[in-house]
Amino acid sequence: MADAVKDGARTSRFGGRAKAPERVLALENGQQGRLGTAPQMRAMRKDGFTPELRQRFLETLALTCNVSEAARVVGRNLSTVYYLKRRDPGFARAWKQALAIGHEELKTLMLRQALFGTEDEEIMLDGEGAVKSRKIKRGHPHMIQALLFRRHAEEVAEAQRLDEAERPDGEEAVERLRIALELVRKRSGV
Repeated sequence: MADAVKDGARTSRFGGRAKAPERVLALENGQQGRLGTAPQMRAMRKDGFTPELRQRFLETLALTCNVSEAARVVGRNLSTVYYLKRRDPGFARAWKQALAIGHEELKTLMLRQALFGTEDEEIMLDGEGAVKSRKIKRGHPHMIQALLFRRHAEEVAEAQRLDEAERPDGEEAVERLRIALELVRKRSGV
């Protein structure tokens, strides 16, 4: 008996909490049992991951590439965000995209440092706190350059491999198709 009659009106035995104005329904994957279940609509918890919190988490993740920091910023436990990543494929894709954006930003920063170098300023103070001397140390992180060049070489090699891979509309494939069609015509006597 899912519904009960009360004072001439039908009310749900669950009280309709999911229909309350402050509650939002979200599409989530169900628990995978022996037979498995399809995605289902569930009421979002009041303290749950709202779309705004998810967006803030993903933005922080893209800026820092640090899951712990992103979870701290939105006030959630690390295990909670990993649980959400496992349960929500859309969130997992957005997570992966945010990390890709963050890694590209880091790569750009390292490339800038490799090209233009870095500067560190060292200030020496005397006993009274006045500036005694200033040293500016400039450097070029050669290890970063080597890593970037190696990664670039790998990317170029992968692009060349994909370009050289057999394409279905390539000249060689078309020529093989013509030869195969000619053989079929000879066998059929056409």
